[in-house]
Amino acid sequence: MAEAESPAESSGEPQAESQIVEAGKVSLWLKENGFEHQELERDRSGVEIVKVDRDFLIPIATALYAYGFNYLQCQGGYDAGPGEDLVSFYHLIQVSDNADRPEEVRLKVFLPRDDARVPSVYWIWKTADWQEREAFDMYGIVYEGHPNLKRILMPEDWVGYPLRKDYVSPDFYELQDAY
Repeated sequence: MAEAESPAESSGEPQAESQIVEAGKVSLWLKENGFEHQELERDRSGVEIVKVDRDFLIPIATALYAYGFNYLQCQGGYDAGPGEDLVSFYHLIQVSDNADRPEEVRLKVFLPRDDARVPSVYWIWKTADWQEREAFDMYGIVYEGHPNLKRILMPEDWVGYPLRKDYVSPDFYELQDAY
């Protein structure tokens, strides 16, 4: 019995590639243990990326710490584009003696720009201290529960968050107006 062609195949239209992402080791472990998340495409180095809802960040981060991810190598933020979400990310590593290729995973929490708040992971990994402060200072992401969340790079009285795509400098002028 021959398979029927789809309308796109019969019309000669190009088909969109499937966006199926294969679950990695960490994602499978999270699923086995009942943690809700979404797998994202791996980065070009092959590091597994997991999208986490902000309400589940602390339970998932705590579970991953217990699983062996004892080092927060990098925490930061970025703006996905004007009108898009802000993203808080966490690059975790399993550090151990004589590990030449430690296991890595990256968590991403997508936040609406009008409610950019997420729980602080400072109480799990102390290395989050200044990194969360920098993401707060540059993007306005509020890390709830952080012990000292205040500006770290900009003056305390600075208005706005300079790395947001929709940020306009208070003293902005066109280059041609400078002469």
